[in-house]
Amino acid sequence: MTSTLAARPRAQTIHRPEFALGALALGAFGIGLTEFVIVGLLGVLGDDLSISVPTAGLLISGYAAGVAVGAPLMTALGARVPRKTMLAALMGLFIAGNLLSAVAPNYELLLAGRIVAALTHGAFFGIGSVVAAGLVAPERRASAIATMFTGLTLANVAGVPLGTALGQAFGWRSTFWAVTAVGVAALVAVLALVPSQPRESVDLRQQVAVFARAQVWLALVITALGFGAVFAAFTFFEPILTEVTGLPDAAVPWLLVVFGVGLFGGNIVGGRLADRAVLPTLLGALTALTAVLVLFAVVAGHPAGATLAILALGATGFAIVPAVQMRVLDTAGRESALGSAANISAFNIGIAAASWLGAAAIDRGLGLTAPVWIGAGLAAAALVTTLVSRALDRRG
Repeated sequence: MTSTLAARPRAQTIHRPEFALGALALGAFGIGLTEFVIVGLLGVLGDDLSISVPTAGLLISGYAAGVAVGAPLMTALGARVPRKTMLAALMGLFIAGNLLSAVAPNYELLLAGRIVAALTHGAFFGIGSVVAAGLVAPERRASAIATMFTGLTLANVAGVPLGTALGQAFGWRSTFWAVTAVGVAALVAVLALVPSQPRESVDLRQQVAVFARAQVWLALVITALGFGAVFAAFTFFEPILTEVTGLPDAAVPWLLVVFGVGLFGGNIVGGRLADRAVLPTLLGALTALTAVLVLFAVVAGHPAGATLAILALGATGFAIVPAVQMRVLDTAGRESALGSAANISAFNIGIAAASWLGAAAIDRGLGLTAPVWIGAGLAAAALVTTLVSRALDRRG
């Protein structure tokens, strides 16, 4: 009788990790939608607010800057806050930012709303990765992280095309209202389905101290180079596909869906492989990514070859997501939300730098496939960095 009574309180704490991971994935979906859907709305925004397309483009780079700054800042501010509470607070701020964007009467307030929403991006993924890894058995941590990032891939596969179509049909504000609604649903899901977790077991000074470790910085460099490699090519998909491959404009959205399907599959497979071995998964995925980018540059003039290369680029590019996120947690400490959030900053720094390099190469007359070759070089550099990290592991 005593043992039965003692077991009852414990039974009340049992949770369904798949439901909690679904709530995190819904938040990731909303955040990914906010980041990428703006690409398809620049023309509509420019016409409505009477701004040039380059000025409208600052809504993208401003968001990326907000992510890079907000990831460590918001995570540090929430270091002493229970993780579930912090995730809910971040979703609340995310809702506020998109609501401001939806009602903004001018460009300046729209940009402000974008930056407010961006401040939550890195911290949500950083803290969410730690929470996701803690929901399951140790041998399934990478798959749990991949499940959360599934929301990000689905945002690209389905959310961005639907959000773009909505904005073109009913005005760009309707898209931001829809994203706000997704944020509200994610907030409710986090509150209802994510179990309460204790405050960070290490204080802020201890979390900052992990950046004295060489392996942490190597992991962040791998992230920046690896994702920079993917987005060096992805940023210029439209002109490559229409001017080099020779496809009509109407084919571009469908090929973006093909790319998104690759993202989704690569993320899931990468998570399962990383559960077995993180560094071998990184080495294999980066080797494949380098080869795919070289192939894309070579076959870009052929529609069938370009289509297959785009699918493979999405798959190999996102196969490294759970592996590199796990690598950061392994090197910084599994409880280091700050290290995890810094990895999201590295992600966006890589995107911004690679996009700039690709644009500079095109401006210098090196051709529209130059960014793809730059991506191949960045992927190779990420592979070499991973080999260095593995060598240090073996020596250590």
